[in-house]
Amino acid sequence: MKIVTQVKLMPEADHAAALRSTLRTVNDLACWVSEEAFARGVPREYELRKHTYPRLKAEGLGAQAAQHVIKKVRDAYTTLHANIRAGNLGKPKSKRRIKAESKPITFRPQAAQPYDDRCLSWQYDQQTVSIWTTAGRIKNVRFVCSADALKMLQQHRKGESDLIERDGAFYLIATCDVPEAETYEPDGFIGVDLGIVNIATTSTGYQAAGRGLNRYRKRQLALRAKLQKK
Repeated sequence: MKIVTQVKLMPEADHAAALRSTLRTVNDLACWVSEEAFARGVPREYELRKHTYPRLKAEGLGAQAAQHVIKKVRDAYTTLHANIRAGNLGKPKSKRRIKAESKPITFRPQAAQPYDDRCLSWQYDQQTVSIWTTAGRIKNVRFVCSADALKMLQQHRKGESDLIERDGAFYLIATCDVPEAETYEPDGFIGVDLGIVNIATTSTGYQAAGRGLNRYRKRQLALRAKLQKK
């Protein structure tokens, strides 16, 4: 079972500027890749890579970062087409669907950028990360999270993490692969009938009337009898 764990980065001022510049650069280039994909009929990822990878490298992206930008664009179009097929964007001639199909997908400057273990490494004991940026790799970037989140990261983090900027703060959203809990298989069953006189009666013959409820009923019965005599 895959779940995500979010941590907040606490970078120094120069590191924050590098992270902000990195997100804007990769998302600007993702918009350009999207335009290329749209013009070429959204080819497969390998075909799209042949048309866009050289420029991404020339713009200063590392090999893994360039691959992630291309994959991010291709995945965005895959999601768009899936929503169109499912009818989530309306009927074929609806304004919403025409608008979605008539122009390339764009990415916000703060949109998430995926990182794999080649671009991002975690130091759990020190609660720091080493992360690639367009200004070079920066190290010892502190992160904060709850004790449970840190334990989850240490034991189950696996795969990619996403860097995002939200309200001027930076976050890493890490994927954790948690093993499924063992399924409990009962070795038998009983039936339970809920009633008014008896709260519950089981198929084994046990009757649960409730000691407190029986006392309350006797008290009310005696009170009614007393009042009726008046």
